[in-house]
Amino acid sequence: MRPSRRSQIAPFIAMDVLEEANARAAAGQDVLHLEVGEPAGGAPPAAIAAARRALERPQTLGYTEALGIPPLRQRIAAHYLERYGIELAPRDVAVTTGASGAFVLAFLAAFDVGQRVALAAPGYPCYRNILEALGIEPVIVATTLEERFQPTPARLEHIGPLDGLLIASPANPTGSMLHESELAELAAFCRARKIRIVSDEIYHGITYEKPASTMLAYDRSAIVISGFSKYFCMTGWRLGWMVVPADLQEAVLRLAQNLFIAPATVSQMAALAVFDERERLDARVAVYRRNRDRLLEALREGGIERVAPPEGAFYLYADVSDFAANSAEFCASLLADTGIAITPGTDFDPQRGDRYVRLSFAGSEEVIAEAGRRLVPWLRQRAASRGPRDLS
Repeated sequence: MRPSRRSQIAPFIAMDVLEEANARAAAGQDVLHLEVGEPAGGAPPAAIAAARRALERPQTLGYTEALGIPPLRQRIAAHYLERYGIELAPRDVAVTTGASGAFVLAFLAAFDVGQRVALAAPGYPCYRNILEALGIEPVIVATTLEERFQPTPARLEHIGPLDGLLIASPANPTGSMLHESELAELAAFCRARKIRIVSDEIYHGITYEKPASTMLAYDRSAIVISGFSKYFCMTGWRLGWMVVPADLQEAVLRLAQNLFIAPATVSQMAALAVFDERERLDARVAVYRRNRDRLLEALREGGIERVAPPEGAFYLYADVSDFAANSAEFCASLLADTGIAITPGTDFDPQRGDRYVRLSFAGSEEVIAEAGRRLVPWLRQRAASRGPRDLS
């Protein structure tokens, strides 16, 4: 006997780095966690209070409807009207077991085994890993820094027939965004070729120069995925949602009933309350902005200039090829020498990621400030050991 072929997917390296960093901390050494995208501070107080109230009424904590409790589906639909001016009915919304559960449902509902779905590299590794586990072919679109690491119709023209396109804006690991004209162009390209768009919008709300636009404004046949982990700061509650086009709603319902039964009830009760915490959540985004600027400055002082434009999310994707032969060695040395844990770019781009690293600035201002203080002298010393460079 042997494991299934579909289980032979790549590991999620960021989680391996987290495990290594935690082992270092358990051994009594200090660690600054910049390897995972987890907002500091935990869930908003209103969510905690709502969860406590729910736990005091255990008779209400049984299974819910497979696609979530009606009040939460209604509230998410209202959120789209408030934020984007998009009218949705509650039936258009499916509450899921994390955004990860939404991807499983979306890929199963929209694509058959052997069909081809395009996605940009660098990109969130679980996209391609979930597709591969489901027998769907991920078609990697190699993007460049000059393109802000986002797919374009010109790139898609040359990769053969497609059944799907997965986009992310703001994106992980780069933080770059697709702007209104770019979303419209991709929507028109896909509409003309009957390509289903899956749009990951989990980082909406965390933007710095301008708000993010939703693909729903350009293509109502798109599947839009979001959730409560990032802007709403509820990572461990494992609650996401998807906006499901009418032609897939029955399929998503059947799949959700059989694969997940229902999302976690306590998490749904808590999530109902977080939409009223907008002021507190926006204050956290202001912290991310300060963290971003502080960490960008530290990278520049240390001699790293090539960084993807961090328009949203809470990551920097930086070219470290002048400092190391490969990003895995760079990250291992940085952790050993300074206690700063970051993720090698090979997690996000197996072909070209050995030039890049991802740093998360989702942590507290104190952690990011200390990381910057340690990073600058370490980078300068490393540059000096590799030969003279102008770091002015």
